[in-house]
Amino acid sequence: MITEEKRVNSRKIYEGTILNVRVDTVTAPKGHAYREIVEHGGAAAAVALTEDERIVMVRQYRYACDRVVLEVPAGKIDPGETDPEKVMIRELKEETGYTAKEIIPLGRINPSVGYSEEVIHLFLMRGITPGQQQLDEDEVIEVELMPFDEVYEMAASGQLEDAKTIAAVFMAGHYLKKG
Repeated sequence: MITEEKRVNSRKIYEGTILNVRVDTVTAPKGHAYREIVEHGGAAAAVALTEDERIVMVRQYRYACDRVVLEVPAGKIDPGETDPEKVMIRELKEETGYTAKEIIPLGRINPSVGYSEEVIHLFLMRGITPGQQQLDEDEVIEVELMPFDEVYEMAASGQLEDAKTIAAVFMAGHYLKKG
């Protein structure tokens, strides 16, 4: 039988600008257990689709995995922000220069349920028009338009490694297939 764990104690062990880490003592079937938890304010990501069914993709170097990664546009929810849709509208403009006439919620994912509280809200954005990137001073992002079917195949065949991108592409594909 699966039992719910209850927090008995909590101790913050790291406090950063993007995330915090805490260790919780929780109830367990045989006494107590410890859970290391990453606290993260969440994020938003989107498949931004052109009229001719190309996805606005971004390439950027990701230090944690030490390589350039192909991703859908995304960004973190900053402190005080409560609307993931507005976050995604802002991030699309900043990272790619594009704006969208229509934004459709696709759902949300928890990318690492074993140790993180992070939630990523996924969207499909349509009616997009190009504009000028508004990158943060520490960002270098290349924008690339790719056919939706090609990106979908890349996700399905394991050529994409970013979990939010894979989930967003599959969820957008399902939405578009339903009509």
